[in-house]
Amino acid sequence: MSSAARRASHPALANGDGEYGPEEDEEEEEGDEGDEPEEEPRLKYQRLGGSVPAILSTDAAAAIAVTDRAVLLGTHDGTLHILDFQGNQSKEIKAHTATINDISFEDREYIGSCSDDGTVVISNLFTDEKLKFEYHRPMKAIALDPQYSRSNNRFATGGLAGQVLVLTKKSWVSGYNKKVLREGEGPIHSMKWRTDLLAWANDAGVKVHDMKTDRGIAFIEKPKGIPRPEVLLPHLVWQDDTVLVIGWGTSVKIAAIRTDSSQGLNGMQRSISAASSEKYVDIVGSFQTGYHISGIAPFGDLLVMLAYIPEEDDGDKKNSTSVSSRQGTAQRPEIHLVSWKNDVLTTDALPIHGYEHYKAKDYTLAHAPFSGSSNAGGQWAAGDEPLYYIVSPKDIVVAKPRDTEDHIAWLLQHGWHEKALAAVEAGQGRTELLDEVGTRYLDHLIIERKYAEAAQLCPKLLRGSPSAWERWVFHFAHLRQLPVLIPYIPIENPQLSDTAYEVALVALTTNASFHGLLLTTLKSWPPTLYSASPVISAIEPQLNSSSMTNSLKEALAELYVINSQYEKALSLFAELLKPEVFEFIEKHNLHDAIHDKVVNLMLLDCKRAVHLLIQHRDIIPPYEVVEQLLHASKSCDKKYLLHQYLHALFEVDIHAGKDYHDMQLELYADYEPRMLLPFLRTSQHYRLDKAYEIFAQKEFVKEQVFVLGRMGNAKEALSTIINKLEDIQEAVEFVTEQHDDELWDELIRQCLQKPEMVGMLLEHTVGNLDPLYIVSLVPDGLEIPKLRDRLVKIVTDYRTETSLRHGCNDILKADCVNLLVKYYHEARRGVCMASMDEEAQGARVNEGSSRTGDRSSTLRNLEMKSRTSLASKAGWTR
Repeated sequence: MSSAARRASHPALANGDGEYGPEEDEEEEEGDEGDEPEEEPRLKYQRLGGSVPAILSTDAAAAIAVTDRAVLLGTHDGTLHILDFQGNQSKEIKAHTATINDISFEDREYIGSCSDDGTVVISNLFTDEKLKFEYHRPMKAIALDPQYSRSNNRFATGGLAGQVLVLTKKSWVSGYNKKVLREGEGPIHSMKWRTDLLAWANDAGVKVHDMKTDRGIAFIEKPKGIPRPEVLLPHLVWQDDTVLVIGWGTSVKIAAIRTDSSQGLNGMQRSISAASSEKYVDIVGSFQTGYHISGIAPFGDLLVMLAYIPEEDDGDKKNSTSVSSRQGTAQRPEIHLVSWKNDVLTTDALPIHGYEHYKAKDYTLAHAPFSGSSNAGGQWAAGDEPLYYIVSPKDIVVAKPRDTEDHIAWLLQHGWHEKALAAVEAGQGRTELLDEVGTRYLDHLIIERKYAEAAQLCPKLLRGSPSAWERWVFHFAHLRQLPVLIPYIPIENPQLSDTAYEVALVALTTNASFHGLLLTTLKSWPPTLYSASPVISAIEPQLNSSSMTNSLKEALAELYVINSQYEKALSLFAELLKPEVFEFIEKHNLHDAIHDKVVNLMLLDCKRAVHLLIQHRDIIPPYEVVEQLLHASKSCDKKYLLHQYLHALFEVDIHAGKDYHDMQLELYADYEPRMLLPFLRTSQHYRLDKAYEIFAQKEFVKEQVFVLGRMGNAKEALSTIINKLEDIQEAVEFVTEQHDDELWDELIRQCLQKPEMVGMLLEHTVGNLDPLYIVSLVPDGLEIPKLRDRLVKIVTDYRTETSLRHGCNDILKADCVNLLVKYYHEARRGVCMASMDEEAQGARVNEGSSRTGDRSSTLRNLEMKSRTSLASKAGWTR
């Protein structure tokens, strides 16, 4: 992979105090990064602080090892520094006098180090105990037995002498047994021990030895075409107990330790004693890189590669000067996260201090021990994240997997706020992150002018924080976007300050499009949340302006109710024709306040309004009602409303509206003619001429007849009945009511002019006129329809009447006789005489008991007198 094609991010490093500092070099590599979406980094970086800057200011780092307890740092002056994971020095061991090349540790307390001064030193982490071995040649590698404390302090070492030495403490005497595992193949450059397997690298390649059986397992040749080891060191790391990863030059090989006897793969040579060994090595992965490998470490099922970007070929550097060479032209070291097939997941260029002057061998990569199986889906359990230490002579950078909070921060940084919010809601990261993510998400939406979307998210993001809610309420108000937030503002859990609610309501009064929402909000929010006065003050100036809408009027009415200004609320409710105005009047006893609202109430519900006005006519007299209805300016049928009111008033009190009875006659004539005659018969407060004029125009004949009768013009009335109604029965009834004998003659006279009327007259005058008298007046020769039948009926009816009269007389006679006999017997009874005193005393004693008898006697006397009177009358009749 060429330098131009490589995508490398340049992460800012965090200083040891935890704050993020700027990159050392602001220069960015040019490439076609903008053509591809940026991938999220897998690692984050932090400079190791504490005592490290002070140590490296006067010395240079040469080797490092990381245990589960401490960081072991070896320097060029031969000092071994024991650091905690924050870089603070806890112990310093003067182990060597020259550069420390390698450090190995045992899980409990022992540290092995080797140096260019030809010494190997075994130090104790907690005490001053120290063993020193001298070999007079530079020692390059050391590996303590993982069971060092339980295996007679066994360790292996090697250097420029080319021997792989294994030293074991003697059991009974002091001193160590020395055993040469291998020699004569060039200097030993690297060495790693895992369980019973020891691997080392020399000029020939990499060998794996089974320390338990003391047999070689495999030999892996050195890659071809790479610089000599003194320029580019080989790097060995155990992925786990059976996988060895080798990074050398530009080559990576992954070797798996097998336990069956099948043939090895990939051209690898079998163990040196193939016939007697059950273990062998398979190369399960192999690839070439486009960079020099300065370090390699496992990352779950992946590999972390410390890459050194080689300089351009010599042909490209012909014009370079010695000055530029002294100034340094090296590129930044990079961390590559790759798979076993060299699929690059991420690449980060590191701003190491002084990287321009360093070579590949100046860098070292070490990692804290961890279980490779702890990686699950790219995530690590809290506290189990592997740590990677990138060491240069003057700088140490610690890399570790990015956690969920880093993931969320990266999403926010790249504007993927929705994904960041989803990650927080999924339970990733601290709960407090929701506030930060929510704030940044809302800020982003506000910047994008997505106000409605921001408002919709507020309940989820702000949750139960009153201060956060109020802050955003005022922010939306400042942006003049508060109406989109109001439907989501909480009214409980949490409840905000009254000022926040008032600001929200006032914001809705400014625009007609918000007035409907204002009304809805007022009805849904409890009035205890806010003071109505500020909102009323914001609305009242708009009452007579064009911006006043019905919704705003109703909202103002609701606010007046909240503020106990019921009369003002009633005015608006009546103006808006709200059906609940009648209940409102009764509830708050506002009858005195409806004087000027008659028309509106009548328009709203005529029936209920009439009932209310009549019920309280002592407060709202009829003349006020009539005047308002007569002068109603609205497009309404005011005459009909007047009719409804005056009619109902007349039914309750016939005299209450007497001043308007003339008007009422017109209204009845227009809307309810059937009520005219009852009204004419009952009322005495209308003008007869006015009434007659109305009825003549409307051709109401019966009403005309009644009025003519009231006016004394009985003959004209009778003529109207006969000529217009042609109703003889009505005429007979009219004449009978008038008690005027001349009218009977007039009736007969007018009927004789119409032969058919004569027959009808004969039928309806029985009991009023003598039929013979009518017949005698009929001119000779006048043909009367059905005269024979009618005369027969008259005679029959007359005989029946005569028979009834005789029967009645017989009954009266019998009653008179009976009453006289009873009176005679009563008169013959004796009467007891007594003195006045005795009579009074007897009356007092028998007062209570005699009351009933007295009453009975009185009733009998009255009955007797009545019958006597009847008998007397009967006698007079006879």
